Amino acid sequence: MAKENKYTIQKITYLHQWTDHLFSFRITRDEGYKFIPGQFARLGVKKEDDTIVWRAYSIVSADYDEELEFYSIVVPDGEFTQRLKNLKINDEIYIDKTNYGLLTTDRFENGKDLWFLSTGTGLAPFISIMYDFSIWEQYDKVILVHGVREANELAYQDKINEFFTHEYYGDLVKDKLQYVKIVSRETFGADLYGRITTLIENGELEKFTNTPITIENSRIMICGNPQMVDDTRKCLGARGLTISKRANPGNMAVENLW
Repeated sequence: MAKENKYTIQKITYLHQWTDHLFSFRITRDEGYKFIPGQFARLGVKKEDDTIVWRAYSIVSADYDEELEFYSIVVPDGEFTQRLKNLKINDEIYIDKTNYGLLTTDRFENGKDLWFLSTGTGLAPFISIMYDFSIWEQYDKVILVHGVREANELAYQDKINEFFTHEYYGDLVKDKLQYVKIVSRETFGADLYGRITTLIENGELEKFTNTPITIENSRIMICGNPQMVDDTRKCLGARGLTISKRANPGNMAVENLW
């Protein structure tokens, strides 16, 4: 297959700067592009020598949205993000036609409480999953945890809070969704302070949400920086929770894009 048949060329339609190192952007969506909420896309930007550099990005959008939204950190001297941050509205960006990733709710069986544990831009896939009507029918509680270093990095608060009053989702989520904001380097602007792993180990996260993490009831999805993903997986693994696999359903699903 020719390389050009493996991707499509789309255009930037929206840019939003959250902080000096965090931003969101939307691109046009080819009508043939499909994905499952929680999956990621491979995006490409062209270098000066006309070669394309590719990176994986979790999708923020609902699977039915006409455009695709992404949430990005600017990596100092990063080959991809240093070019991406300079793109403007209507500039071209490449997207692989294939969707990727296993951070999807079909990994789980049964369960009553669906936990989303995220740090930084790892929040992205969980917003997409929250637009999946089936999770609100399947679970008694959906607990979205977003950990950041400083309060100004708590992106997408308005979009998350809109679920409570949304025309179509409001009645479904009002008694089920809990949104927990965690900050590790400041002592204001959040619900809890510290690291997600510490708050699990000392019981503060479960106390705050009034929801125990158990093998029977908890289904936990983890996305963030590699150290957080690994530490959280080990922390929960010590309590008997296991990574869910197709042939052996468990309690946890993880994604690590770094």
